[in-house]
Amino acid sequence: MIKVSGLTYIYQQGMPFEKKALDNVSFEIPTGDFLAVIGHTGSGKSTLVQHFNALLKPTSGKIEIDGVDITDPKTNLMQIRKNVGLVFQYPEHQLFEETVYKDIAFGPKNMGFSEAEIRDRVLRAAQMVGISEELLEKSPFELSGGQKRRAAIAGVLSMRPKVLILDEPTAGLDPKGRDDILGRLSILHKENPQMTIMFVSHSMEDVARLSKHVLVMDHGHIAMYGEVAEIFAKSDELRKIGLDVPQITELTHRLINRGIDIRPDIYTLGFASELYARLIKEAENV
Repeated sequence: MIKVSGLTYIYQQGMPFEKKALDNVSFEIPTGDFLAVIGHTGSGKSTLVQHFNALLKPTSGKIEIDGVDITDPKTNLMQIRKNVGLVFQYPEHQLFEETVYKDIAFGPKNMGFSEAEIRDRVLRAAQMVGISEELLEKSPFELSGGQKRRAAIAGVLSMRPKVLILDEPTAGLDPKGRDDILGRLSILHKENPQMTIMFVSHSMEDVARLSKHVLVMDHGHIAMYGEVAEIFAKSDELRKIGLDVPQITELTHRLINRGIDIRPDIYTLGFASELYARLIKEAENV
């Protein structure tokens, strides 16, 4: 369980360019959730997620993970970062070791594990993201863009966090690399149902495909928070704050506006195809 209470963060507090990036934000995330954080540029998404492994300290408010207040100055930061893994946007820019193996092993090595434990963690993390053993001995700079992204994610997974946070995990990837990363995240969550995964995204299709719940940020506040179907059913409200909905949801709402009796919470192609096929069959039988 993650509990956020009254979280406020002010950049350059007391300076001429002071800006309140988060303003009294409160919400809870159940263990094992797959949460998407969406919002327009400057809404506070990245600022929010950087608080969860104490990269940023709140101006006021607190965050509790499994009952531990990670914003307490007495809390062990090393333990927080073992439990909460953060994958930055374009994480491949942080690859620096001679081999992929050494890059993935960097975290466990600095945590003081034995060579046997490090190897076990590296192989397991590589398997989770689909990095073959042959690639482990290559330079990370020999990999494709999608492979580099997976290697960077494996470096965080090798520390076996309870919470995995990804800031725009598919940014800059081609369609194949994008689908590969999303597929791996879906598998990872199914195989580790107790791991809480949170990701920031601008792609409504990605959000619809992966998430259980959606947190919508707007100018440092929570505009909406709920199940994915519930959020995307509010297309007019989302547009007012500068966001889109999945294309299939847009099509559904246009049909509703033309008088077709159809539910408004359709957000995936699979769900839509089943429902539309049923409607067509019913119309044919009239």
